[in-house]
Amino acid sequence: MTKLLRNDSLRNIAIIAHVDHGKTTLVDAMFRQSGLFRHDQELDERLMDSMDLEKERGITIAAKNCSVVWKGVRINIIDTPGHADFGGEVERALSMADGAILLVDASEGPLPQTRFVLKKALDAGLKIIGIINKIDRPDARPDEVLDEIYDLLIDLGVPEEQLDLPMLYAAGRQGVARKTLNGEAEDLHQLFDTILEEIPGPSHAPDAPFQMLVSDLGYSDYMGRLAVGKIFNGTARAQDNLVCIDKNGRCEPLKVSKLQIYEGMQLKDVDEVLPGDIVVVAGIDKVKIGDTICNRETPNALPRISVDQPTVSMKFTVNNSPFGGMEGKYVQSSRIRKRLQKETLLNVAVQVEETEDRDSLLVKGRGEFQLAILIETMRREGYEFCVGRPEVIFRYENGRKLEPMERLLVDCEERFLGVVTEKLSMRKGKMTSMVNNGKGRVRIEFSIPARGLIGYRDEFLTDTRGTGIMHSLFDGYEAFRGECPSRFTGSIVADRSGSAVPYALFKLEPRGRLVIVPGDPVYEGMIVGEHNRSQDINANPCKEKKLTNMRASGKDDHVILSPIKPVTLEQAISFIRADELLEVTPRSLRMRKIELSAQKRHAMRPSKEKSKAA
Repeated sequence: MTKLLRNDSLRNIAIIAHVDHGKTTLVDAMFRQSGLFRHDQELDERLMDSMDLEKERGITIAAKNCSVVWKGVRINIIDTPGHADFGGEVERALSMADGAILLVDASEGPLPQTRFVLKKALDAGLKIIGIINKIDRPDARPDEVLDEIYDLLIDLGVPEEQLDLPMLYAAGRQGVARKTLNGEAEDLHQLFDTILEEIPGPSHAPDAPFQMLVSDLGYSDYMGRLAVGKIFNGTARAQDNLVCIDKNGRCEPLKVSKLQIYEGMQLKDVDEVLPGDIVVVAGIDKVKIGDTICNRETPNALPRISVDQPTVSMKFTVNNSPFGGMEGKYVQSSRIRKRLQKETLLNVAVQVEETEDRDSLLVKGRGEFQLAILIETMRREGYEFCVGRPEVIFRYENGRKLEPMERLLVDCEERFLGVVTEKLSMRKGKMTSMVNNGKGRVRIEFSIPARGLIGYRDEFLTDTRGTGIMHSLFDGYEAFRGECPSRFTGSIVADRSGSAVPYALFKLEPRGRLVIVPGDPVYEGMIVGEHNRSQDINANPCKEKKLTNMRASGKDDHVILSPIKPVTLEQAISFIRADELLEVTPRSLRMRKIELSAQKRHAMRPSKEKSKAA
């Protein structure tokens, strides 16, 4: 058996954590202290958040690469998403790493996504360094959080010899990390040294031919399709003739036109790449994530990146409303299909399937949030389309119907415990644990069907007066738990086209919560509000006050409408029912019925009620 060698001039590490535990801020500080930038150089905050949506929402959506140099060793850093809906990005990123930094908030402790990303890192056999971050928070409890990290490791079945993780205590905003809680360090030098000491250099077989696993794709206007990945064995030079092995084992010849490695946030051209390098290869068009690039003479494929299967699906269709094509740049089904197919190339967790209707596509993903980000991204690119309600993907095994389950963690004030428990039990949730810290807040864990959480987040924030925190994590498939209500209210639907009038909206306000303002254009079948009762009602939001020749005893009452809170994309997706669609354009979000005609909907109602009774 060939003895493996290590490339000690390199370290490849992934930073894994729950949402908002400080990954990107810590990477900023590592950049500044590694000598990558001049002391007087002006820099933006959160350098790794390159997408507009990431900067707006303060979360990492796509895994990204960069590097710093410390004591002559190049440290490649992979920043991973902390939200479980972007799990495909995590799996992709971990395929390039030899070690991982587990970042945990000193106050919140390990949360569901911490479990998710840590399990993926342990399954990949990575060496872990633990960091308790934000020790400067007033409510920090680092000692208790350390115990919770060990409890999590034991719960995940980590062998006893691996429980003794190297631990550091950090304040990412201040750029401080130290090995003891009360240490003297005022910088990140101990973190850099720990990475060099604890994370092994990438291993490789010295005589093996070139092998590279494609973990990411990019595109350049000058070089075309780019393949990003880690070199497992061998070396390569620019202009080499190689092959790309796809999932079916077919070999596609390619000639390397350019080789690049990461230097800071930028790419640097190199003539030769070595084992362990994370490189960008230009010169191949037909490449997908998971493919292997290797020598022509000895083609040998590496194990492909495996990802969890999607749990939620949504139907994307052409916008056929009366306002269709008025606001979007790309409206044709062929354009939408091409864009969604491109997404499957860049995101291994997304799948696209054809439907019987050639103008519709079924898009599958990890969760409604992942699909919402895809919709928002397409909307900003100028696409106009309609989407249906998110539906969970059921499985059938041995004649049993199985559904995806979620592990739900709720942190709320003690006085809201009753209403939260009641609402979740109605959605088929089962409480599995409850911890009361004696400070007025409780932490409860539930096992709940994924479909029970669709549309619940806004209701939860209302019930807890905005003070509750809710996190969920996919927890496998279990037997179907029975029907559960998704929405207790109906829709107020416009029965004609026109512009909304203040007088009409004032008369509709007692019937429910409106989502349009005076002057908004409406059409027949468009949803203009949420009805207080469970059934839908048709209304005329364009009705004006009739003029007569009778004088008023005083002046007419001045119409004052309640303020309207704009509906966000996530709220609209979770609000719509199975017979409704969300119309998405670069400028507007409109909810509507699939069947726009009020007369046809009325004719269809008896058949629906008969089918329910049967």
